[in-house]
Amino acid sequence: MASDKEPTVIKKYANRRLYHTGTSSYVTLEDLAGLVRKGEDFVVYDAKSGEDITRSVLAQIIFEEESKDGQNLLPITVLRQLIRFYGDSMQALVPRYLEFSMENLTQDQNKFREQMSKAFGTGAIDALQAQTRANMAMFTEAFRLFNPFAAAAAAKGRGEAPAQGESGELSDLKRELNEMRERLDRLAKDK
Repeated sequence: MASDKEPTVIKKYANRRLYHTGTSSYVTLEDLAGLVRKGEDFVVYDAKSGEDITRSVLAQIIFEEESKDGQNLLPITVLRQLIRFYGDSMQALVPRYLEFSMENLTQDQNKFREQMSKAFGTGAIDALQAQTRANMAMFTEAFRLFNPFAAAAAAKGRGEAPAQGESGELSDLKRELNEMRERLDRLAKDK
């Protein structure tokens, strides 16, 4: 949430304590998560070096939230896929795609919740979660198709061996083609 107001400065000391310069008090990661939920912007600086460490603190907040029972927002498959994108040719595309998707979701969330409640009743959130999982699966699959070499490496990692008389590459291509056919058949049946 962008605002004209300058972001609050948080300083992180060597003892891992976080100091909120606006309230002149120490805060916890949970307090910072509350600020994010309220839409308040802040930046975190290492007190000794002055380095901006906001990204790592936000990632730490996400890690803490993910480790709470029942608070999982990021499925394991998504976390694995994000890790795979580091160093991949698609790495430059992912942040822009995620930022765009999250902005759109945030802008439309209240309107969407009302529409889902009207259309489906109280079970609308379950339908949303199912749709989100399906969308993420399609997103993951689309990126996998852009990088066929990763699929071949994954098949080798699973121990799939080429048929007798076939080269490994030809076998991989045939397997991938069969997998795509099966997926298309499943998608056609679902619609």
